[in-house]
Amino acid sequence: SIVKNKYKIEPLAHLTCINSNKNQVNSILDNLKQSGIENILALRGDIPLGYKGSNEFDHASDLIKHIKQRGDFNIVGACYPEGHLDSKNLEEDIINLKKKQKAGATHLISQLFFDNEYFYSFLEEKEKYNIDIPVQAGIMPVINIKQINRIVSLSGAKLPKKFIRIMNKYEFNPEALRDAGIAYATEQIVDLISNGVDGIHLYTMNNSYVAKRISTSIFSILDTINNCERLIN
Repeated sequence: SIVKNKYKIEPLAHLTCINSNKNQVNSILDNLKQSGIENILALRGDIPLGYKGSNEFDHASDLIKHIKQRGDFNIVGACYPEGHLDSKNLEEDIINLKKKQKAGATHLISQLFFDNEYFYSFLEEKEKYNIDIPVQAGIMPVINIKQINRIVSLSGAKLPKKFIRIMNKYEFNPEALRDAGIAYATEQIVDLISNGVDGIHLYTMNNSYVAKRISTSIFSILDTINNCERLIN
């Protein structure tokens, strides 16, 4: 509400459902609507230990369908360029993604990845299933060693050799590792923008320094590219 009404920035509320019932979700949706929040990222959430299923919201598509019935929200879904950890393969995951689109998702935000080729391959695969809503690429700058194992265990993202070399080189130099992580993420984003990506979702883990460094670098690079194109034309 503060982000929306005080700072006039359009927010995206994250809503998980795996351990919630419909009454709890309805209460949250009512509060969001009263605050003028229009955008919701609908997620299943991590399954708690000992969870046996609620029969209300077992999947993100269940939550998306329910939100669609409750009000005029813009609903965003998650997608996984390398496949969700709980899916048998990428094909099964994309079939589940199709359910999110049918349920009412208007666009998607991807799980983080470190190799853009996985993202491009995913875009090609989803088109085979007529999934035509926009996809924002999720990019996370790795700025310290502690993040790596946690990221891989939670997301299943594969680490390219180039990325591993960077991490090994600067393992004992925190400042250099931070700068290298920012540079790697910036390089990913420039390549994605050059290939016409629908948008970038930056996972900064509440680190405003990283967000500012990357956004400043990206805008500077894009200005340089645009100036060069004008000179050529």
